[in-house]
Amino acid sequence: MIAYRETPFRTLSGQIVTHIPPSPKDRLVPRSIDIAIFAALALVWGLTFPAIAVGLEHIPPLLFAAFRYDVAAVLLLVYAAFSADEWRPVGASNQIAIVGGGVFLIAGNGLLFIGQQTVPSGVAAIMQALIPIATAVWALFLLGERFSILGAIGIGLGFLGISLVIQPDPNNLLGGDTVGRLLIVLQVVCVSLGGVIVQRAAPSLDRVPLIGWSMLVGALLLHGLSLGAGELPGAGVTTPTAIAAVLYLGVFATAIAFYLYFYVLEIHGAFEASLIAYLVPMVATLVGVFVLGETINWLSYVGFGLVAVGFTLLKRDALVAVVGDFSAVIHREP
Repeated sequence: MIAYRETPFRTLSGQIVTHIPPSPKDRLVPRSIDIAIFAALALVWGLTFPAIAVGLEHIPPLLFAAFRYDVAAVLLLVYAAFSADEWRPVGASNQIAIVGGGVFLIAGNGLLFIGQQTVPSGVAAIMQALIPIATAVWALFLLGERFSILGAIGIGLGFLGISLVIQPDPNNLLGGDTVGRLLIVLQVVCVSLGGVIVQRAAPSLDRVPLIGWSMLVGALLLHGLSLGAGELPGAGVTTPTAIAAVLYLGVFATAIAFYLYFYVLEIHGAFEASLIAYLVPMVATLVGVFVLGETINWLSYVGFGLVAVGFTLLKRDALVAVVGDFSAVIHREP
Protein backbone atom coordinates (compact mmCIF):
# COMPACT_ATOMS: atom_id res chain seq x y z
CA MET A 1 0.00 0.00 0.00
CA ILE A 2 1.28 3.47 -0.86
CA ALA A 3 2.01 5.46 2.30
CA TYR A 4 0.66 8.97 2.51
CA ARG A 5 1.23 11.42 5.30
CA GLU A 6 -2.07 12.29 6.99
CA THR A 7 -2.68 15.90 6.02
CA PRO A 8 -5.66 17.83 7.41
CA PHE A 9 -7.84 19.42 4.78
CA ARG A 10 -10.92 21.55 4.94
CA THR A 11 -13.66 20.10 2.77
CA LEU A 12 -15.93 22.24 0.66
CA SER A 13 -18.66 21.33 3.12
CA GLY A 14 -16.57 22.85 5.85
CA GLN A 15 -15.05 20.00 7.84
CA ILE A 16 -11.35 19.29 8.18
CA VAL A 17 -10.53 15.62 7.86
CA THR A 18 -7.42 13.47 7.77
CA HIS A 19 -7.29 10.59 5.39
CA ILE A 20 -4.92 8.03 3.93
CA PRO A 21 -6.14 7.07 0.46
CA PRO A 22 -6.09 3.46 -0.64
CA SER A 23 -3.48 1.96 -2.89
CA PRO A 24 -4.34 2.37 -6.59
CA LYS A 25 -4.19 -1.43 -6.91
CA ASP A 26 -7.06 -1.68 -4.44
CA ARG A 27 -9.38 0.52 -6.49
CA LEU A 28 -12.55 -1.26 -7.57
CA VAL A 29 -14.29 1.69 -9.20
CA PRO A 30 -13.40 2.42 -12.86
CA ARG A 31 -11.54 5.66 -13.46
CA SER A 32 -14.33 6.76 -15.85
CA ILE A 33 -16.82 6.77 -12.95
CA ASP A 34 -14.40 8.78 -10.82
CA ILE A 35 -14.02 11.34 -13.59
CA ALA A 36 -17.80 11.56 -13.92
CA ILE A 37 -18.14 12.22 -10.17
CA PHE A 38 -15.39 14.87 -10.25
CA ALA A 39 -17.12 16.56 -13.19
CA ALA A 40 -20.52 16.36 -11.47
CA LEU A 41 -19.18 17.98 -8.30
CA ALA A 42 -17.43 20.72 -10.26
CA LEU A 43 -20.66 21.40 -12.15
CA VAL A 44 -22.93 21.32 -9.10
CA TRP A 45 -20.67 23.52 -7.00
CA GLY A 46 -19.85 25.77 -9.94
CA LEU A 47 -23.56 26.45 -10.42
CA THR A 48 -23.87 27.34 -6.74
CA PHE A 49 -22.58 30.86 -7.27
CA PRO A 50 -24.88 31.74 -10.20
CA ALA A 51 -27.75 30.19 -8.22
CA ILE A 52 -26.97 32.51 -5.32
CA ALA A 53 -26.86 35.48 -7.71
CA VAL A 54 -30.29 34.56 -9.13
CA GLY A 55 -31.85 33.88 -5.72
CA LEU A 56 -30.62 37.19 -4.29
CA GLU A 57 -32.95 38.97 -6.69
CA HIS A 58 -35.86 37.54 -4.68
CA ILE A 59 -34.61 36.75 -1.15
CA PRO A 60 -32.58 38.85 1.33
CA PRO A 61 -29.04 37.47 1.67
CA LEU A 62 -28.93 36.22 5.28
CA LEU A 63 -32.40 34.73 5.03
CA PHE A 64 -31.43 33.06 1.76
CA ALA A 65 -28.36 31.49 3.38
CA ALA A 66 -30.48 30.34 6.33
CA PHE A 67 -33.01 28.67 4.02
CA ARG A 68 -30.19 26.82 2.24
CA TYR A 69 -28.88 25.29 5.45
CA ASP A 70 -32.39 24.62 6.81
CA VAL A 71 -33.00 22.28 3.89
CA ALA A 72 -29.56 20.65 4.02
CA ALA A 73 -29.63 20.18 7.82
CA VAL A 74 -32.98 18.41 7.73
CA LEU A 75 -31.90 16.08 4.91
CA LEU A 76 -28.54 15.20 6.48
CA LEU A 77 -29.90 14.68 9.99
CA VAL A 78 -32.74 12.48 8.78
CA TYR A 79 -30.23 10.45 6.77
CA ALA A 80 -27.90 10.25 9.79
CA ALA A 81 -30.72 9.12 12.11
CA PHE A 82 -31.32 6.08 9.90
CA SER A 83 -27.76 5.29 8.80
CA ALA A 84 -25.29 6.31 11.52
CA ASP A 85 -24.55 4.20 14.59
CA GLU A 86 -24.46 7.32 16.71
CA TRP A 87 -25.91 10.59 15.44
CA ARG A 88 -26.62 12.54 18.65
CA PRO A 89 -23.96 15.10 19.67
CA VAL A 90 -22.91 13.62 23.01
CA GLY A 91 -19.69 14.80 24.64
CA ALA A 92 -17.84 18.10 24.89
CA SER A 93 -15.60 17.51 21.85
CA ASN A 94 -18.60 16.90 19.58
CA GLN A 95 -20.49 19.88 20.95
CA ILE A 96 -17.51 22.23 20.57
CA ALA A 97 -17.01 21.04 16.99
CA ILE A 98 -20.69 21.54 16.18
CA VAL A 99 -20.83 25.04 17.68
CA GLY A 100 -17.52 26.05 16.07
CA GLY A 101 -18.59 24.59 12.74
CA GLY A 102 -22.05 26.13 12.96
CA VAL A 103 -20.83 29.62 13.84
CA PHE A 104 -17.85 29.89 11.48
CA LEU A 105 -18.19 27.27 8.75
CA ILE A 106 -21.91 27.61 8.17
CA ALA A 107 -23.07 31.01 9.44
CA GLY A 108 -19.84 32.50 8.10
CA ASN A 109 -21.10 31.70 4.62
CA GLY A 110 -23.77 34.35 5.14
CA LEU A 111 -21.02 36.84 4.26
CA LEU A 112 -20.74 35.19 0.83
CA PHE A 113 -24.44 35.80 0.21
CA ILE A 114 -24.11 39.45 1.28
CA GLY A 115 -21.00 39.93 -0.85
CA GLN A 116 -22.58 38.41 -3.93
CA GLN A 117 -25.14 41.20 -4.03
CA THR A 118 -22.46 43.24 -5.80
CA VAL A 119 -19.71 40.74 -6.73
CA PRO A 120 -20.01 38.63 -9.92
CA SER A 121 -20.53 34.94 -9.24
CA GLY A 122 -17.34 33.98 -11.12
CA VAL A 123 -15.24 36.30 -8.97
CA ALA A 124 -16.87 34.97 -5.78
CA ALA A 125 -16.01 31.43 -6.87
CA ILE A 126 -12.41 32.40 -7.66
CA MET A 127 -12.01 33.82 -4.17
CA GLN A 128 -13.02 30.49 -2.59
CA ALA A 129 -9.79 28.98 -3.93
CA LEU A 130 -8.00 30.82 -1.11
CA ILE A 131 -9.67 28.62 1.55
CA PRO A 132 -7.03 25.84 1.67
CA ILE A 133 -4.29 28.47 1.97
CA ALA A 134 -6.11 30.40 4.72
CA THR A 135 -6.68 27.08 6.51
CA ALA A 136 -2.92 26.46 6.53
CA VAL A 137 -2.38 29.85 8.19
CA TRP A 138 -4.95 29.15 10.93
CA ALA A 139 -3.42 25.68 11.45
CA LEU A 140 -0.04 27.33 12.02
CA PHE A 141 -1.40 29.28 15.00
CA LEU A 142 -4.01 26.90 16.43
CA LEU A 143 -2.64 23.44 15.62
CA GLY A 144 1.07 24.12 15.81
CA GLU A 145 1.67 23.01 12.23
CA ARG A 146 4.70 24.18 10.29
CA PHE A 147 5.49 24.71 6.64
CA SER A 148 8.69 25.16 4.66
CA ILE A 149 10.04 28.29 3.00
CA LEU A 150 8.41 27.19 -0.27
CA GLY A 151 5.13 26.71 1.59
CA ALA A 152 5.41 30.22 3.03
CA ILE A 153 6.06 31.58 -0.48
CA GLY A 154 2.96 29.69 -1.65
CA ILE A 155 0.86 31.33 1.06
CA GLY A 156 2.23 34.73 0.09
CA LEU A 157 1.39 34.15 -3.58
CA GLY A 158 -2.12 33.08 -2.61
CA PHE A 159 -2.82 36.30 -0.74
CA LEU A 160 -1.18 38.35 -3.50
CA GLY A 161 -3.49 36.65 -5.99
CA ILE A 162 -6.56 37.50 -3.92
CA SER A 163 -5.43 41.13 -3.67
CA LEU A 164 -5.49 41.24 -7.49
CA VAL A 165 -9.00 39.81 -7.44
CA ILE A 166 -10.19 42.40 -4.90
CA GLN A 167 -8.47 45.31 -6.68
CA PRO A 168 -9.23 47.92 -4.00
CA ASP A 169 -9.22 51.59 -4.95
CA PRO A 170 -7.28 53.42 -2.18
CA ASN A 171 -9.15 56.63 -3.01
CA ASN A 172 -12.60 55.01 -2.79
CA LEU A 173 -12.52 51.89 -0.61
CA LEU A 174 -16.29 51.97 -0.19
CA GLY A 175 -16.99 52.39 -3.88
CA GLY A 176 -17.93 49.83 -6.50
CA ASP A 177 -17.97 46.25 -5.29
CA THR A 178 -14.84 46.51 -3.10
CA VAL A 179 -16.85 46.09 0.11
CA GLY A 180 -18.56 43.00 -1.30
CA ARG A 181 -15.19 41.45 -2.22
CA LEU A 182 -13.78 42.22 1.22
CA LEU A 183 -16.83 40.57 2.81
CA ILE A 184 -16.13 37.43 0.77
CA VAL A 185 -12.50 37.49 1.97
CA LEU A 186 -13.88 37.67 5.52
CA GLN A 187 -16.09 34.68 4.69
CA VAL A 188 -12.99 32.77 3.55
CA VAL A 189 -11.27 33.66 6.83
CA CYS A 190 -14.30 32.54 8.86
CA VAL A 191 -14.86 29.18 7.19
CA SER A 192 -11.15 28.28 7.24
CA LEU A 193 -11.03 29.15 10.97
CA GLY A 194 -14.11 27.01 11.54
CA GLY A 195 -12.46 24.04 9.88
CA VAL A 196 -9.43 24.30 12.14
CA ILE A 197 -11.66 24.62 15.22
CA VAL A 198 -13.43 21.41 14.21
CA GLN A 199 -10.13 19.59 13.86
CA ARG A 200 -8.82 20.95 17.16
CA ALA A 201 -11.97 19.71 18.92
CA ALA A 202 -11.32 16.16 17.59
CA PRO A 203 -15.00 15.10 17.43
CA SER A 204 -15.91 11.42 17.53
CA LEU A 205 -19.22 11.89 15.74
CA ASP A 206 -19.55 10.58 12.17
CA ARG A 207 -19.15 13.16 9.40
CA VAL A 208 -22.77 13.26 8.24
CA PRO A 209 -24.39 14.01 11.64
CA LEU A 210 -21.51 16.32 12.56
CA ILE A 211 -22.09 18.49 9.49
CA GLY A 212 -25.87 18.13 9.82
CA TRP A 213 -25.89 19.47 13.37
CA SER A 214 -23.43 22.22 12.42
CA MET A 215 -25.72 23.27 9.59
CA LEU A 216 -28.67 23.37 11.97
CA VAL A 217 -26.74 25.61 14.40
CA GLY A 218 -25.56 27.81 11.54
CA ALA A 219 -29.05 28.07 10.06
CA LEU A 220 -30.54 29.13 13.39
CA LEU A 221 -27.82 31.76 13.83
CA LEU A 222 -28.40 33.04 10.29
CA HIS A 223 -32.13 33.33 10.99
CA GLY A 224 -31.32 35.36 14.11
CA LEU A 225 -28.94 37.64 12.21
CA SER A 226 -31.49 38.04 9.42
CA LEU A 227 -34.10 39.09 11.95
CA GLY A 228 -31.66 41.49 13.63
CA ALA A 229 -30.81 43.03 10.24
CA GLY A 230 -34.48 43.69 9.62
CA GLU A 231 -34.70 41.39 6.61
CA LEU A 232 -38.27 40.65 5.58
CA PRO A 233 -39.18 37.69 3.38
CA GLY A 234 -41.36 39.67 0.96
CA ALA A 235 -43.48 38.26 -1.83
CA GLY A 236 -40.44 37.25 -3.88
CA VAL A 237 -39.63 34.37 -1.51
CA THR A 238 -42.56 32.33 -2.83
CA THR A 239 -41.76 32.79 -6.52
CA PRO A 240 -40.79 29.64 -8.44
CA THR A 241 -37.31 31.05 -9.11
CA ALA A 242 -36.65 31.68 -5.41
CA ILE A 243 -37.93 28.25 -4.38
CA ALA A 244 -35.87 26.58 -7.10
CA ALA A 245 -32.72 28.43 -5.97
CA VAL A 246 -33.21 27.38 -2.33
CA LEU A 247 -33.92 23.76 -3.25
CA TYR A 248 -30.97 23.59 -5.63
CA LEU A 249 -28.58 24.95 -3.01
CA GLY A 250 -29.99 22.94 -0.11
CA VAL A 251 -30.57 19.61 -1.84
CA PHE A 252 -28.10 19.36 -4.72
CA ALA A 253 -25.27 21.78 -3.88
CA THR A 254 -25.14 20.82 -0.20
CA ALA A 255 -26.74 17.50 0.81
CA ILE A 256 -26.16 15.39 -2.34
CA ALA A 257 -22.85 17.06 -3.21
CA PHE A 258 -21.72 16.46 0.37
CA TYR A 259 -22.36 12.73 -0.02
CA LEU A 260 -20.46 12.56 -3.33
CA TYR A 261 -17.59 14.61 -1.95
CA PHE A 262 -16.96 12.21 0.90
CA TYR A 263 -16.97 9.35 -1.57
CA VAL A 264 -14.10 11.15 -3.34
CA LEU A 265 -12.34 11.67 0.00
CA GLU A 266 -12.63 8.01 0.93
CA ILE A 267 -11.39 6.74 -2.44
CA HIS A 268 -8.73 9.31 -3.34
CA GLY A 269 -7.83 11.33 -0.26
CA ALA A 270 -7.94 14.98 0.69
CA PHE A 271 -5.51 16.48 -1.81
CA GLU A 272 -7.08 14.97 -4.91
CA ALA A 273 -10.50 15.99 -3.61
CA SER A 274 -9.25 19.55 -3.10
CA LEU A 275 -8.52 19.86 -6.81
CA ILE A 276 -12.28 20.15 -7.37
CA ALA A 277 -12.06 23.60 -5.80
CA TYR A 278 -9.96 24.71 -8.78
CA LEU A 279 -12.51 23.46 -11.33
CA VAL A 280 -15.46 25.18 -9.64
CA PRO A 281 -14.46 28.78 -10.61
CA MET A 282 -14.26 27.74 -14.27
CA VAL A 283 -17.87 26.55 -14.26
CA ALA A 284 -19.07 29.55 -12.25
CA THR A 285 -17.26 31.98 -14.54
CA LEU A 286 -18.61 30.43 -17.75
CA VAL A 287 -22.20 30.47 -16.47
CA GLY A 288 -21.83 33.96 -14.99
CA VAL A 289 -20.42 35.45 -18.20
CA PHE A 290 -22.49 33.65 -20.84
CA VAL A 291 -25.79 33.16 -18.98
CA LEU A 292 -25.98 36.02 -16.47
CA GLY A 293 -24.04 38.55 -18.57
CA GLU A 294 -21.46 39.25 -15.85
CA THR A 295 -18.09 40.82 -16.65
CA ILE A 296 -14.80 39.71 -15.11
CA ASN A 297 -11.57 41.59 -15.85
CA TRP A 298 -8.25 39.96 -16.64
CA LEU A 299 -6.68 40.79 -13.27
CA SER A 300 -9.14 38.41 -11.59
CA TYR A 301 -7.92 35.59 -13.80
CA VAL A 302 -4.29 36.45 -13.05
CA GLY A 303 -5.14 36.48 -9.35
CA PHE A 304 -6.72 33.05 -9.61
CA GLY A 305 -3.59 31.77 -11.34
CA LEU A 306 -1.40 33.06 -8.50
CA VAL A 307 -3.66 31.40 -5.92
CA ALA A 308 -3.40 28.10 -7.82
CA VAL A 309 0.42 28.39 -7.98
CA GLY A 310 0.51 29.22 -4.27
CA PHE A 311 -1.61 26.18 -3.49
CA THR A 312 0.72 23.99 -5.57
CA LEU A 313 3.78 25.20 -3.66
CA LEU A 314 2.05 24.72 -0.33
CA LYS A 315 0.84 21.20 -1.16
CA ARG A 316 3.70 20.12 -3.44
CA ASP A 317 4.41 16.90 -1.48
CA ALA A 318 0.79 15.80 -1.78
CA LEU A 319 0.85 16.69 -5.48
CA VAL A 320 3.85 14.41 -6.03
CA ALA A 321 2.01 11.62 -4.20
CA VAL A 322 -1.09 12.07 -6.38
CA VAL A 323 1.01 12.03 -9.57
CA GLY A 324 2.56 8.79 -8.36
CA ASP A 325 -0.93 7.42 -7.68
CA PHE A 326 -2.07 8.19 -11.23
CA SER A 327 1.12 6.71 -12.66
CA ALA A 328 0.60 3.51 -10.68
CA VAL A 329 -2.99 3.20 -11.92
CA ILE A 330 -1.99 3.75 -15.55
CA HIS A 331 0.97 1.38 -15.49
CA ARG A 332 -0.40 -1.30 -13.18
CA GLU A 333 -0.22 -4.84 -14.41
CA PRO A 334 -3.46 -6.34 -15.83
